[in-house]
Amino acid sequence: AARKYSAATESKRPLLPKKQKRPATRRSLVHYLKGREVGAWGGAGLSGSEGELRRCAVQKLPELLKERELALGTLNKVFASQWLNTRQVVCGTKCNTLFVVDVHSGQITRIPLMRDRGPWLARAQQTCGIHTIELNPSKTLLATGGENPNSLAIYQLPTLDPVCLGDRHGHKDWIFTIVWMSDTVAVSGSRDSTVALWRMDPDTFNGSIAWHNDAGLPVYAHIRPRDMETIPRSSTSPSNRKVQALAFSGKNQELGAVSLDGYFHLWKARSTLSRLLSIRLPYCRENVCLTYCDELSLYAVGSQSHVSFLDPRQRQQNIRPLCSREGGTGVRSLSFYQHIITVGTGHGSLLFYDIRAQKFLEERASTSPDASPGPSGRKLKLTCGRGWLNHDDLWVNYFGGIGEFPNALYTHCYNWPEMKLFVAGGPLPSGLHGNDAGLWS
Repeated sequence: AARKYSAATESKRPLLPKKQKRPATRRSLVHYLKGREVGAWGGAGLSGSEGELRRCAVQKLPELLKERELALGTLNKVFASQWLNTRQVVCGTKCNTLFVVDVHSGQITRIPLMRDRGPWLARAQQTCGIHTIELNPSKTLLATGGENPNSLAIYQLPTLDPVCLGDRHGHKDWIFTIVWMSDTVAVSGSRDSTVALWRMDPDTFNGSIAWHNDAGLPVYAHIRPRDMETIPRSSTSPSNRKVQALAFSGKNQELGAVSLDGYFHLWKARSTLSRLLSIRLPYCRENVCLTYCDELSLYAVGSQSHVSFLDPRQRQQNIRPLCSREGGTGVRSLSFYQHIITVGTGHGSLLFYDIRAQKFLEERASTSPDASPGPSGRKLKLTCGRGWLNHDDLWVNYFGGIGEFPNALYTHCYNWPEMKLFVAGGPLPSGLHGNDAGLWS
């Protein structure tokens, strides 16, 4: 196959004089595949110098960032966040609050949650909250949870008017994750061990003004999923198939999912979902986050102690897992940008991993005032502020009134054009009530 490819390619390429020929390795298919195996990123769509400058900026940015803490009052644990524009971030919390924070002024605006059409059982919903917020590719729709955390809520942007709600015909338990496959198709994953595919009718949100009833309250459509698939039962943990995280490959039109029983699942995603494979993950405890990088064709899975890398098209994975080494508190949030992975830990810190070099970014140290800074050998770590913690009876009786608790960084999102990073979370122990948020720039 490689010989046929090479011959076909060479037959269409004009012959060059000998002195202008490029080295054979540069146009070798083997060279290309080997580069792809180790996650080489060639700066697709960028000229050599521009691509190199951008990669350099991405690598240098983390050590230049400084945090400005944002006060969120008494809200409990920020689980999800997304930039709406250059100064507003929308967030969801464990206390089931959807709000927008202005990172310049600190002003917080709460967004009303959508209610189910029929009655539903209010089972200690305060312990769940909003775990996911996602914007569609054109940033015209926002998907998140409803007042009932089992329901899928769709809002129109930039107004945040309610559009539609997927309620009683959808999930039977809390929604943990949502991804958009296109501007009008979203997939949600739930604690009920199912993934659901939803298609939004463009006629529902083409109008710029939301519907209202006689009392002036917003009225929205109620939708049902086009397809629902159940996570396959494993022999190792047949009852613990909660869908923790989803990621979509637009290039391959494939949907990756991570379930709490320690498996990665892959579906072909079209008008319905067709499962392709299920893979046992190398680290099975607390696989709670997942991200995908189109350029590298890689999924990254965050667990209690490691980030594992998966290319489903290769039997043998060529990029070794990275260990977070943060006291067993786990990886709580992950994001890819070019060749750098940002890792939010359960111990209040951000780490940065260079996938090409397969090592963490290091702090820079200067041996003398006249020398240029060089690697110090110490891992670059950004530590977030203390945030706010509720000093209630549980804190006193069960945690001994410990003055400081590191905050788990459940969510982070970049505004790359302005080189800003929003980070938020709260105390890791489930019984503690608190929050933390900061703008790094």
